Amino acid sequence: MEIRNKSKYSYILMVFFAIGICVILYAIVFEKENLPVYNPVDFNPELVDASIRNTASDHTVADFELVNQNGKIITQKDYENKIYVTDFFFTRCPSICPIMSNNMEELQNIFLNENDVMFLSLSVTPVLDSVPILRRYAEKHGVLDSKWNITTGDKKHIYNLARKSFFAAVDQGDGGLQDFIHTPNFILVDQEKRIRGVYDGTKDEEIERIIQDIALLLKD
Repeated sequence: MEIRNKSKYSYILMVFFAIGICVILYAIVFEKENLPVYNPVDFNPELVDASIRNTASDHTVADFELVNQNGKIITQKDYENKIYVTDFFFTRCPSICPIMSNNMEELQNIFLNENDVMFLSLSVTPVLDSVPILRRYAEKHGVLDSKWNITTGDKKHIYNLARKSFFAAVDQGDGGLQDFIHTPNFILVDQEKRIRGVYDGTKDEEIERIIQDIALLLKD
């Protein structure tokens, strides 16, 4: 009788162990297949404007009005129901920006036939980066006008977007003459204007990660 009870007890343990393994595996798969939705509270506080630092839900990218490489006004309407990657750059940057732009070009080519994937670059020196200069930069990096907007605009507006929408700037500022943003971040935005990932746009492994994450969003 004692042996039979031990056998029954062992069987119950094995069942619970199997159930536990299944739960763990399901959690791992579920986590991989569902990207997080980022809100201000999820970021390093240094990256978030103090006015929204404790916001824990419902964050979306604010409306914007920019000018692209063709002199066309670009707004959220141009990105409606699109997945897109945003970065901040300037054409005279000799260090990280050329690497970032090359990687953005790579992403553009990978998702060339995905109409739901676009790209948005914002100049952090908009006074210097005029439309003709952006046009030359766009041609240098193989920009397709239907996929990728390289933009200029009002500096305070752009810097406000960086700090309150995309969380791409560590330092605080007012968008004035002495204010300057320099960041390697690529920010992934989904069809509902929510942030779904932040990546170092200068690193190959991060570009691979963003490719995988865009593919996941395309499945939604």
